[in-house]
Parts: sequence; structure tokens; C-alpha cells
Amino acid sequence: MPALCRDCLTPFDDARRCPACRSPRIIAHPELFDLTIAHMDCDAFYASVEKRDNPDLADRPVIIGGGRRGVVSTACYVARIRGVRSAMPMFQALKLCPDAVVIKPRMSVYADISKRIRAMMADLTPAVEPLSLDEAFMDLSGTRRLHGAPPAVMLARLVRRMHDELGLTGSIGLSHNKFLAKVASDLDKPRGYSVIGKAETAGFLHDRPVRLIWGIGPAAQEALDRAGIRTFADLLRWNREALHDRFGMMGDRLWHLARGEDRRRVSAHAPIKSISNETTFFEDTGNTDILDGHIWRLSENVSDRAKARELAGRVVTLKLKRADHGLLTRRLTLRDATQLADRIYRTARGLYDAEAGKGPFRLIGVGLSDLCPEAQADLSGDLLDPGAVRRQGAERAADAIRDRFGKDAIVKGRALR
Repeated sequence: MPALCRDCLTPFDDARRCPACRSPRIIAHPELFDLTIAHMDCDAFYASVEKRDNPDLADRPVIIGGGRRGVVSTACYVARIRGVRSAMPMFQALKLCPDAVVIKPRMSVYADISKRIRAMMADLTPAVEPLSLDEAFMDLSGTRRLHGAPPAVMLARLVRRMHDELGLTGSIGLSHNKFLAKVASDLDKPRGYSVIGKAETAGFLHDRPVRLIWGIGPAAQEALDRAGIRTFADLLRWNREALHDRFGMMGDRLWHLARGEDRRRVSAHAPIKSISNETTFFEDTGNTDILDGHIWRLSENVSDRAKARELAGRVVTLKLKRADHGLLTRRLTLRDATQLADRIYRTARGLYDAEAGKGPFRLIGVGLSDLCPEAQADLSGDLLDPGAVRRQGAERAADAIRDRFGKDAIVKGRALR
């Protein structure tokens, strides 16, 4: 059986250890050197960056996220072992892991490192489709002749280079389509390398839960549960027409995925559609002063992410979830695009003022969409707001100070509410 040493990158026939360096870190699979679609996912990316930059955190549980009333953005594996998960309310995470170190995200730092990882991927193939700052699909078809090695070897070389040059680790999933490559990358984290071949696809999926499908959230899972669909074997008992009648376009997609079929191509030009940030409260609140502080912090986070990606947006969205879980979503299209926290905040605050009487609220979120390059943003002044240009200059100056002295070098008073 074809095998590869993940440490010295020596290919060989199946064995318990690498014959060249004696490492036990090998990957063996009948189709190892034939598959070309990969998914690379950094291991606990934000938390790993913080641990790399502060060695004192190496063995401690680390949570990246907002304050006690915020939510978990991500957590290191020490915290995950104790039950901490992304999107979990911070108060719940701290109950599970009271000794955790909570760190506010440094989006500009993460974005810079992401660009360096992306450049490493681009050295392997031009077909790189990012999903977020820390994960991407790659299509390495036709690259064997260019690199003198099969894709499996080049992927192992990629994660070794990430470790050597950036001090970060990632997990690889290799398969014959995007769906299975993404499933594979999550099978053996951290520092995983998993392969799902064509011959084993049906057997691999048969008894596994349908929640493996990326995009199956709580609402979709509940709908599938009501239909008695919990595993891929359950899906296979439905014909294509019945699934489409029951679930619409999602049903057609489920029919194909139940058979391990995914015809989507790896697209190097798939655009980011929106940038958003939200927080869930420990207690429902309708207090405008408290909510105003959250609107500012969320707007600032969205602005930071937009600036890190060199993007701006024309549509500002406010998301409010009431105590009864009813969801309110309000949008406003700006005259020209922006990436400024001040404009995002003022727009979101105006949207909130129109809905303030419908509280109390358990969640609030701010988003930016209809994205464009930052060069097209904030080009015109506002005759109805003469102070806008002055505030824009102040924000750019504050950004420069934070870049030099840290994110907390300047904090707006409203952020302290």
C-alpha cells in the first residue's frame, strides 16, 4: 500500500515506521498518490497564534472572544477537552473552564498570518479557495509534473513549512471532492492527515451522522430529525424526488452527498460575501446604554476585519434576537461603501433606534455586505454631517496608533459601557 512519512516526506510501501527516519508519523492509503482535492484547516488558529506569541500560555486553556457577556470565537484544544466550543456564551465557557485565559481577538494579526499561509498554498497551486482566515480548499490536479511529487507529498510539505516558518500547525483532508476533503480534515485534529478514497466512500459515509455535512445547522438538523434522517443510511432510503419535495434545493444536494457526490469545483475567485460579528447576552436586556456599547464594539470588530481584508461594504445590517427567540434583521444601503467603524456604528445605531421598543434582546449583531475593494470606500464627504471627515481622520490616526502600540492603546468611552 502506498505510504508517506509526514516528517521526512519519504514515500514508501506500507510499514509501521518510516524506513528512512524511523518516524511513526506515516499516512498510508491505496489511493494516496492519486487524489487531488484537499482541505487544509489550521488547528485552533487564533488560540495557536496567541500561544505562539506568548509561551507562558503553552499549557493553559485559552479562549478567544469577548467579555463575560460575549461569545467564544475559538478555543485551544485544552479548553475544548473541557467542553468549550465556538459560539458558546462566554459565561457558560467559563463555568466549564474557570481557569481559562480569555483574550480579545487580534484580527489584523490573524489576517497577516493568513496571507502568509495563503501564499504558501499558492506556491502549490493557483486553485486555492479560502473559506475563512484559517481554512481553504486546494485543487492540485496537474501539479505533479510541476513539483516533481504527487499532491499528497506537497500537502505534507505545506504543513511542515507552516510549522517551521510560522510556528503553527494544520490538518489536511485529501479526497476526490470538496465535501469529503473537508470531512477528512476534521477526522484527526490537531496535526491530522486523513484520506477518503473513491472506493471507500459509500462504506465510510453509511453509518455516519448527517451533521457531518457542512452547513447543516440546528434548524436544518431539526427538520431532518423530524423526517427520521439522522445518518447517511437514512438519507439513502429516500428517493431524489421525495427529498426535493420535502426540503427543496437542499434535498437535491442531500441526495448527491448521501452518495458522496460533490461536483463543485475549487474556485480561486470565490468572494467573501459579508463580514459580521455578534454577541449573546448573559441576561436579556433592553437597556439602550448597554446595547449602545455593544453596537460600538461590534461595529469596531467588523471594521477591523474589513480593514484587515482590505475590503469595504455598502450595506450595514443589524441583527436582534428577542427573548422569545424572534429574529429581527434590518439593513440600510449606504450612498458609498465604508470600512470605518464610525459610519458602521452610526448606521447600526440608527437601525437599532427604530427597533428599540421591541426588546429586551438576547443577542445583537452587526454586519457589512455588498463588499468591494477598500480603494472604493469613504471617498465623499457628507454635507449633512460636517464632522464626518474629521472623525474619519481621527479613526485612521487611531488605527495607526493601535498598529504600533496594541489594540487597547486607544479605547472609545462608549466601548466601556
